[in-house]
Amino acid sequence: MISIIDYKAGNLTSVKLALDALGVESSITSDPDAIRSADRVVFPGVGAAKSAMANLCALGLESVVRECANSKPFLGICLGMQILFDRSEEDGGTSTLGLIPGQVRRFPSVPGCKVPQIGWNQVNGGREYYFVHSYYAEICPYTAGRTGYAGVEFTSMIKKGRLWACQFHPEKSGRAGLDLMREWLRA
Repeated sequence: MISIIDYKAGNLTSVKLALDALGVESSITSDPDAIRSADRVVFPGVGAAKSAMANLCALGLESVVRECANSKPFLGICLGMQILFDRSEEDGGTSTLGLIPGQVRRFPSVPGCKVPQIGWNQVNGGREYYFVHSYYAEICPYTAGRTGYAGVEFTSMIKKGRLWACQFHPEKSGRAGLDLMREWLRA
């Protein structure tokens, strides 16, 4: 069973539908025991770092996320990837989970590049995935995918053992996204 963490900041239904399309049983939950007992965990996210961290703390899920990210197959998506880092510039600066070394920064203003980045972009010069974000994670020791936008090369995918995370939305990225989720399910 896969637990999709509900911390009031997720793209929950789309993630569940993508897992359903892959024939995988999953449930959306904010129950710490259900998350701990899951075989795999998905940590989606849409929104802002400060409110996401506040929700995690209010729901008693901060330690559960840390524990599961270090002990079982774990997939962070979009904001769910960003808050795995040490800190985000968002909301005037927010301390985040510190599971991945590095900072999350706001895209600079560059003529011809709208912020937020909304749309399709390549990872490692190959397949295209769907992105929606104003902030990006710096390149770090666990960067497995790189993408460029607004004159910045940023981390678009993380692999740290069984912890995977992506800035893009695999659940909204068609065949490429489903292929990535299928690969994570086999890892």
